[in-house]
Amino acid sequence: MSDTFRREVVVVGDKVLIKPEEETTQTPSGLYLPRGVQEKEAVGGGYVVNVGPGYPTVGPPGEGEPWSRTGGAEMRYVPLQAGEGDYAVYLRAAAVDVEIDGSPYVIISHANILLLIREKLRGI
Repeated sequence: MSDTFRREVVVVGDKVLIKPEEETTQTPSGLYLPRGVQEKEAVGGGYVVNVGPGYPTVGPPGEGEPWSRTGGAEMRYVPLQAGEGDYAVYLRAAAVDVEIDGSPYVIISHANILLLIREKLRGI
């Protein structure tokens, strides 16, 4: 599930880039819904296209006393659970709509993802 972009797309921090599912304007019974009704849905769903490096944190202390070390602390990241190709259910109110290369996407903080569905690995 990898989208190809004309430019490099870098997602920062704990953010996740999602390709939302195409919304249907028709209910299973055949009624057509106005756009306002669709936008009021509390959750959305789509496939994870790209994820940021994770939650920023400072690396573990090095050798010696803190005041005797030179240079700054090394920045590290706690990785996110979401991965490319996962199906994510997220809070729609927290999503930011963007358009990249003419296609709609949403950017969401990892904390606003409610559920991830991924394919099971064969042989496990």
